[in-house]
Amino acid sequence: MCLAVPGKIMSITQINEFERMGKVNFGGITKDINLSYVPEAKVDDYVIVHVGFALSVVDEEEAQKVFEYLKEMDDIDELNADESK
Repeated sequence: MCLAVPGKIMSITQINEFERMGKVNFGGITKDINLSYVPEAKVDDYVIVHVGFALSVVDEEEAQKVFEYLKEMDDIDELNADESK
């Protein structure tokens, strides 16, 4: 199953005129994420991420709700398992 999950932008690097990459924290796991689809996103914003791309900006309350749902479904363990690959 594919999930889009929220993460908090920790830093942003402008690669060129059209491409931005960000360090995004997913509850303790940090990954490099392409921010090109969300040019309005800034450091400390929460974004919904799918397959390495941020798709939308969400508020912190919405991000926390999703984390709670994932914890309830034990899917948060799958995210941690992916980090070890």
